[in-house]
Amino acid sequence: MTAQDALASGIAEVEQIVARARTAQQAFEACGSQALYDKAALAAGWAIMEPARNRSLAELAVETTGLGNVPDKITKNHRKTLGLLRDIAGVQTQGIISDDPATGITEIIRPIGVIGAVVPSTNPAATPANNIINALKGGNAIVVAPSPKGVASCELLLSFIHAEFAKLGLDPDLVQMIPAPGSKAKTQALMETADRVICTGSQNNVHRAQSCGTPAVAVGAGNVTVIVDETAALADAAAKITASKTFDNATSCSSENAVVVVDAVYDQFIAALAREGGALVPEAGTAGIIAKLWPDGHLNREVIAQDADKMLAALDMGGKVPADTEFLAVETKGIGPDHPLSGEKLSRILAVYRAADFPDAKAIAARILDHQGAGHSIGIHTRQDARAVELGREMPTCRVIVNQAHTFATGGAFTNGMPFSLSMGCGSWGGNSIDTNLNWRHFVQTTKIVREIPPREPALSDIFAAYWAEAGE
Repeated sequence: MTAQDALASGIAEVEQIVARARTAQQAFEACGSQALYDKAALAAGWAIMEPARNRSLAELAVETTGLGNVPDKITKNHRKTLGLLRDIAGVQTQGIISDDPATGITEIIRPIGVIGAVVPSTNPAATPANNIINALKGGNAIVVAPSPKGVASCELLLSFIHAEFAKLGLDPDLVQMIPAPGSKAKTQALMETADRVICTGSQNNVHRAQSCGTPAVAVGAGNVTVIVDETAALADAAAKITASKTFDNATSCSSENAVVVVDAVYDQFIAALAREGGALVPEAGTAGIIAKLWPDGHLNREVIAQDADKMLAALDMGGKVPADTEFLAVETKGIGPDHPLSGEKLSRILAVYRAADFPDAKAIAARILDHQGAGHSIGIHTRQDARAVELGREMPTCRVIVNQAHTFATGGAFTNGMPFSLSMGCGSWGGNSIDTNLNWRHFVQTTKIVREIPPREPALSDIFAAYWAEAGE
């Protein structure tokens, strides 16, 4: 078979998968009820949350992707799915959701159809599961396009989901994936034939999703920056930043990449980080870290999302830092393309900036986000809530995370009100159409029944009276 024949065969295969998904979805919707949609979503949820299956998925993910660690992936699979199921419990996604006599409008919530979901290798089970649950909750079918390293995890997840579906008599064609070998051409074919694209992952994929001709919901790049001001509870901030930075070996887009510390508490905070396992690399040692972290202009795969001992060995830092080191806190000043530490590092490495005061910290953080990560989120550890509000008014960000471990808070937590999600919209700052966490609302649409009502046309004076009083007619 020639390469051209293989390409055509792969595209035809995707078209057949989508066709089966469309047939399954139409039947799912035709006999649809809230109970049916909820049952399907719960089946997918239990498929990943059942402890033995969760462990199998976590172990396979680490084995095949080489990213993260098993205990944290088990925690992530469990908590992200449990939180999502809590969020959607009792949510109406089928039938008439409003009937307003005053406007004459009746609103009916409807499925979108076939969802095409492009997912990354960093969370090869949790992210597909999140998309699948949301899709089923809304009465949709879904076809997942995993990254090459995520194929095995996705295959196993779908086998678990289909086993649950078999117990309930649900059509397995409601949840499918693009089989190996994956390719850009196959993913492109999925994006062009689905009814909506959901894309989480590389910015290359995001660009392709948003230009494929199908309505797309995509998310922006993370490069979380956190400010520690002079009023912060330093021990608490250091503990939370450490827990967040090291969770699943920093695979999350919500993992802290830079911390900006106000000068008045800089030394005390660095000491607090050291007590948590954060070893300081002075600015004089930055060049060596950069050379080994980006040996050929690309992030070193022996460092990305690795356990601390493997990361330190790859960076030739073994024996140069304390034995209990969990991550490296690297002092730096540079920001921008020529200063890679100011960007996302996907590893247990935290860039540390020293600010003269809070206004200076804001300015540094803004420059970092302008370089990378605009729209995603920023954090602050402070006792002055007004400063968090100030960041919300001034910074190019959709989320300000206050006094929390960032990676646990941004995508939803049981201790805050954000929707549980693994995909964060970044608004216009990040080139996205959404500024919220991806959630069930992005998997449904509505039809409005519009009836005539008595006229409600105002007089000009009703609208302009105050303006005329100030500016004249």
